[in-house]
Amino acid sequence: MRERIRTLTPAICALLLVTSLFAVTRAASATPNPSGVAPGYKFTPQSIPMPPGYEKLPRKTVREVNPAYHRIRSWISSVGAGIAINDLTGNGRASGMCVVDTRTDSVVVTHTPTAPAADRFTAFILDPKPQRVDKTMAPMGCTPGDFNSDGRMDLLVYYWGRTPVLFTADKSASGPAPSYRPTEVVPSAQDTDGYTGEQWNTNAVSVADYDGDGHPDLLIGNYFPESAVLDPAGQNDVVMNDSMSNAKNGGGLRVLRWVRNDGGKPVYAEEKKAIPYDDATGWTLALGGGDLTDDLLPEVYAANDFGHDHLFYNESAPGTIRFRTATGDGGWTTPKSFVLGKDSFKGMGVDFVDLYRRGKFDMIASNITTAWGLEESNYVWRNDADTPDDMASELGAGRAPFSQQAQELGLAWTGWTWDIKGADLKNSGKLNILQTAGFVQGDGGNRWAWLQELATSNDVLLREPSMWPKVGPGDDIAGHQPMAVYAPTDSGEYANIADDVGIDSKTPTRGIAIGDTRGTGTLDFAVARQWGPPAFYRNDSPQMGRHLELQLYRPADEQESDLSAAGAPAYNAKVTVRTAGGRTMQGQLDGGSGHSGKRGFDVHFGLGTDDRPVSATIAWLDNQGERHKQTVRLDPGTHAFMLTDTAEEIGVR
Repeated sequence: MRERIRTLTPAICALLLVTSLFAVTRAASATPNPSGVAPGYKFTPQSIPMPPGYEKLPRKTVREVNPAYHRIRSWISSVGAGIAINDLTGNGRASGMCVVDTRTDSVVVTHTPTAPAADRFTAFILDPKPQRVDKTMAPMGCTPGDFNSDGRMDLLVYYWGRTPVLFTADKSASGPAPSYRPTEVVPSAQDTDGYTGEQWNTNAVSVADYDGDGHPDLLIGNYFPESAVLDPAGQNDVVMNDSMSNAKNGGGLRVLRWVRNDGGKPVYAEEKKAIPYDDATGWTLALGGGDLTDDLLPEVYAANDFGHDHLFYNESAPGTIRFRTATGDGGWTTPKSFVLGKDSFKGMGVDFVDLYRRGKFDMIASNITTAWGLEESNYVWRNDADTPDDMASELGAGRAPFSQQAQELGLAWTGWTWDIKGADLKNSGKLNILQTAGFVQGDGGNRWAWLQELATSNDVLLREPSMWPKVGPGDDIAGHQPMAVYAPTDSGEYANIADDVGIDSKTPTRGIAIGDTRGTGTLDFAVARQWGPPAFYRNDSPQMGRHLELQLYRPADEQESDLSAAGAPAYNAKVTVRTAGGRTMQGQLDGGSGHSGKRGFDVHFGLGTDDRPVSATIAWLDNQGERHKQTVRLDPGTHAFMLTDTAEEIGVR
């Protein structure tokens, strides 16, 4: 009998594998019918204003790359489209935009097509001169923020091939058009022959006051290790990932702590010991931050391609940034990749959201989830800690109390996904999930088989670009997958309504930007497309619910100018709302989470049909890093607060 069982074991295992794959495929197709919820939404596409003569600029569809990457140049060219929405004019509305267009390698500053007349200006291309940006470099994203606390919105642009450039808002500019002065974030020696700094290859930036001193710090996520990825004359010293499931030879994480402002320019120092070294060398594509422990110091989630994502517990103090890695602990029935920090998936995007509306942050993350391709799973990391104190105790012990719930919610499988954002697009009191998708688009043949063959290769071979299958112009891998817009259903699951509401572009999409661009309490969104024009969607959904939206400021360090807002954004501020109907919801001022899309700074809640006042508890750090918390009673609508030692409501601009 034992011999009989032994001989049948391979067949039994094969049968179980086929059965499990069949079950997964059936589950992927058995999603809620979107027709039941789609009529509640309407999105009108609008053209984004671009600079005069922009359509005449030379266009490209693939990058020039290091000779070692030439055979896979379309793979190397698969990222870089970015988009952000924020208040660039100081008028109190998230009606400005920063667009990274891969077709021209330009960073465009413009306004949303919905912007009121007072916020409109002629779009223009950011000029980095006198900082050196040459043809061996390319912008990958743009993060708005007030990095010198002067009340004006600056722009941080990050690149492949160099360190980021900070474009500080010029205080002498006369509105509504902003202007900027470029400066190096990481100083390097000046050389008339070209750039002499480090060759970072950045794909993610997260901005928050990580050490709690009252000033925003920078967490930089690099993809390739320092090397001339985009230099067609570069040396043959570039590499690919050294594993498909646990790669640790990437550019990884760099932490820049704010030290002081010097003549309006922020000065940073690198915190080389901020993150445990073994967890800081991944191929990072996205970063997110959120306060899980109610100490107003954000934890960080790093989404890494080809291997483990990481959750970092923030143990910083003013003047010192330190993170501890926390890892999940699944039981024997939990697949390894469903345990936080032990996964082997391809992390692409992340957002901190109160998905279950329980007054605490969960996390959602993107992976490659293509049926019959690489069918991993998106992540919904449900926060399983009872209280913030319990969460702090667990994280301090190196444990991450989260469980993976994507399949249960219908959010597991979208395609080859990238940025992911949660937002209440109908002000219903329930979040929608937006997710971009698509990889390399071509019409010369489907190359999934080649990629699947690569995925089964020996890890020893992977780091060598010459061992990778050809991925060049014309080749297609998940190139026609549309983005997803998920809507909550009565069952508690989510349905993808993108096709039903006309969001069906087959051009690969990357960054998602969300904001109240009209100042009406309705969220619009914009999407960056890889090798295509960016898209903007005005939210015209019928029967919008009530909203509560908070604009949170701290006193700025300078006097007002034409571009000054009411104050500097209150980084790390968190709001917990309790409605008269008994619901609890949490939100934060998001300084810049995700892949290559950045939302506006307003803290937004949908209230549904409830028009009764709500209780809002605002927690914040003042300009000296002191912690404060205050509960206020607010009517539905938009409110602005100046946060000092108290929360004082000020007029909405």
